[in-house]
Amino acid sequence: MFIDSHCHIGPSNFGDEVDALVERARAAGLTHLIHIGAGGDVSACHEAMELIDRYPEVYCTLGVHPHDVGDGFDATEVLNLVRRLAEHEKVVGIGETGLDYYYDHAPRAAQQRALRQFLELAGELNQPIVFHVRDAYEDFYPIIDDVGLPEAGGVLHCFTGTMSNAMDGLARGLMVSFSGIVTFKSAGDLRTVAEAVPLDRIMVETDCPYLAPVPKRGKKNEPAFVAHTAALIADLRAVDLFEFRFQTARNAQKLFRLPD
Repeated sequence: MFIDSHCHIGPSNFGDEVDALVERARAAGLTHLIHIGAGGDVSACHEAMELIDRYPEVYCTLGVHPHDVGDGFDATEVLNLVRRLAEHEKVVGIGETGLDYYYDHAPRAAQQRALRQFLELAGELNQPIVFHVRDAYEDFYPIIDDVGLPEAGGVLHCFTGTMSNAMDGLARGLMVSFSGIVTFKSAGDLRTVAEAVPLDRIMVETDCPYLAPVPKRGKKNEPAFVAHTAALIADLRAVDLFEFRFQTARNAQKLFRLPD
């Protein structure tokens, strides 16, 4: 078992390449792909549903990225749609949602409001939640503590924060997921965090089509490339690669309640 715990593989990113992309993922040993159905409107949710119906190994989460909650964002429409679509057995989580103060594409107050709304929805549905957090932990954790995490838990996806940020998440029961960024030469501090996260709380992802890992830098990222990220972290931790791949998959399986 081997899982890409966070990818964006729909036609909106890959056009007519999706069939070939999924086949390359299978050839790389991937058994499950968690597609993140989070865009600025309901079209991302519908695209996600088409993917999970078409490919046996694809599961999805549904939400709205913090970049997309500014002017024109209709929380009521999206929340109601997600509530309905989440009845599908292959919808396995809420998100991504969170706070991004690095780009500030949406007003911070709007991001905070949407985060609260999706946290409440995840609690209502008892679905795990996928968080995107960048340069915003000082506001993120107080909101988490105020609203509360769903009993099903959650994950800090594409983690790039500090050791303290990671430990604060672990203390709240969150998983921590690493993308190809950890393979970059500039990722010394992040690699230290990847070594420190307990083996039963760590996951790997591509966040494709972005952030292709070394040695695929400059290429369009895809799920098969998650093997390079797993290999780098296994080497850092001095653990057997296949054991690490299996353990990260078990962690994702547990969080998203995936079938064997």
